[in-house]
Amino acid sequence: MTAERQLPEIPGVIMVFGVLHGRHLATLAALRGLYEPYNSYRRIIGFDTFTGFPELSEVDQVSPSAAVGRFAVPDHEVDHLREVLAAHEAGDPIPHVQRTFVVQGDVRETVPRYLAENPETVIGMAFFDLDLYEPTRELLQAIRPHLAKGSIVAFDELGHPRWPGVTAAIRETLGLDHMTLRQLPFREQPVIYLKWDE
Repeated sequence: MTAERQLPEIPGVIMVFGVLHGRHLATLAALRGLYEPYNSYRRIIGFDTFTGFPELSEVDQVSPSAAVGRFAVPDHEVDHLREVLAAHEAGDPIPHVQRTFVVQGDVRETVPRYLAENPETVIGMAFFDLDLYEPTRELLQAIRPHLAKGSIVAFDELGHPRWPGVTAAIRETLGLDHMTLRQLPFREQPVIYLKWDE
């Protein structure tokens, strides 16, 4: 059974770290509409600078794909993404409840702030698409107290040769030797995920 089919059984919010144009946010919102149309607690929160990579650590600099400012989006695109997500929610069975949010800023600051302001947060799924070592490492540490047994933690670049920082961060914070990793099929670049504490 793939992660999107398992998610309705796992309580908590969905957090997306690294939004870019919002493709994953929109997909997750559509899946929530199909599988959990009345679940008012299933918030989806996307975090991104939207100004590209803020800085690179030494481990990230080995990649020719990494550059400060890479993956920046035009200024108007963040507002447009919010409008698209709001229009999608307007068609939901509970349109009066906002359930999809976009948080702009450095995830190393915005995610801990969000968790401090919302201490009740349980994370049902965390999707990492940050590409870089430092933010991946810091967020894995920040979200750990908010994960429950069975929470899904997914990575877009785990094991990717162009983004070695992601694997290094996971190895340092979680360790790979005791984890069962799974991957979502049917993608050129597979999403690799684990079920927390299993």
